Amino acid sequence: MTGGRAGDVFGPLALSLELAFVTTLLLLVIATPIAWWLSRSRAPWKPVVQAVVALPIVLPPTVLGFYLLILLGPYQPPGSWWFTLTGETLTFSFAGLVIASCVYSLPFAVQPLQAAFDLVGDGEIEAARTLGATARDAFFSIAVPLAAPGFLAAAVLSFAHTLGEFGVVLMVGGNIPGETRVVSIAIFDHVETLNYGAAHELSSLLLALAFAFLLLMYVANRRRRRS
Repeated sequence: MTGGRAGDVFGPLALSLELAFVTTLLLLVIATPIAWWLSRSRAPWKPVVQAVVALPIVLPPTVLGFYLLILLGPYQPPGSWWFTLTGETLTFSFAGLVIASCVYSLPFAVQPLQAAFDLVGDGEIEAARTLGATARDAFFSIAVPLAAPGFLAAAVLSFAHTLGEFGVVLMVGGNIPGETRVVSIAIFDHVETLNYGAAHELSSLLLALAFAFLLLMYVANRRRRRS
């Protein structure tokens, strides 16, 4: 593989991996309190929050990408606030890709965590509280360890889903080499130019990575159940 061809393959792949890693870390922080609230809340407007969180699953990526393009642009907040502070736009930038990816993959982090938190009984939390633990201590010492499979599933699904993004990242980030040209966009470019060899290389790498991450999740959860 020549140097130029290697750059065409590994440049977008490295950018996609970086985007997926940053997005997954942010989503675990954002999704954890949302999932815990959804698991424990009895508020009458809880279904509204659930519907908003799940919207990216059913919305066409182009629809979500269009509205994110408007919101992250320099003429509407929060994009205009960012432009005022930094002099740069969130659209067609890596930072914009991260925000769009967090929105697009949010349900893939929240739903596994909520399902895991649903299995954490109130008795364990109440027992910890009677022993003097604060709500925060009880959450981190009881709920989080018991929900470990949910955290693993949320991380793997968020990472894999971000790796495979196309419509949203294309709408928000465009196709800037080294900045926003992720693997899915590079594959599309190669197919458009009938460069099926390069498209196959990137597609097979993406397929192998997605399979490896899912296999890791299932093996880890199986070992945890056995132990």
